[in-house]
Amino acid sequence: MKALIVDDERLARVELKRLLQPFKEINVVGEAVNVEDALEKITQLNPELVFLDIQMPGKSGFDLLEELDSVPTVVFTTAYDEYALKAFEYNAMDYLLKPIEPKRLEETVKKLIEKYKKESVRQVDSKVLTEKDQVFVKDGDRCWFVKLETVRLLESEGNYVRLYFDENKPLILRTLNYLDERLDSKSFFRANRKHIINLKWIDSIETWLNGGLLVKLKGGHKIEVSRRQAIKFKDRLSL
Repeated sequence: MKALIVDDERLARVELKRLLQPFKEINVVGEAVNVEDALEKITQLNPELVFLDIQMPGKSGFDLLEELDSVPTVVFTTAYDEYALKAFEYNAMDYLLKPIEPKRLEETVKKLIEKYKKESVRQVDSKVLTEKDQVFVKDGDRCWFVKLETVRLLESEGNYVRLYFDENKPLILRTLNYLDERLDSKSFFRANRKHIINLKWIDSIETWLNGGLLVKLKGGHKIEVSRRQAIKFKDRLSL
């Protein structure tokens, strides 16, 4: 699996590459020294795995994740154990405390390989976010890695969008129009000016006012499909 190391300290990058050499399943394809460099390398190299330092000059590792539309598997690396609890709240694959111990790294790599084998290998289209993609969400002090298949509803609030998944409903700095262009139309549908729904979360459909439809989602939300969109919606679902 292709891996990118993101760390502002050269010696830390060199040491991690050395420690990873015995693991032939991990192919380090690049290194980045800061967030801007990492964004460029992720676009160029499309890694499946990122070893990510949290504290770096300027923007942090968390800032990097906020700027990505789709987030690869992440292993946090840091010298500050105070971040451990927060890293796991993010649902990262793992957390490595510097200086990294070979035994601890071996445990992490075993988990990575197991995860990689379970997931089906797929070609990544950088222009389309499918339900299998993972996004990073930060709202205040709370953070998550979220599989899009768990997001039942996206609701516009100005230049922000509120995501509804599980019992959570954080805001992200994206517009609904932007996400509408990026999300896979096989899974997500623009119901009206304010809402995008996940088609797999539909519980029931009723006829509604002025030729529209009322869609009830698992979880209780009732979303009106506008008259104009109802025609597309019926066509999509062959109603």
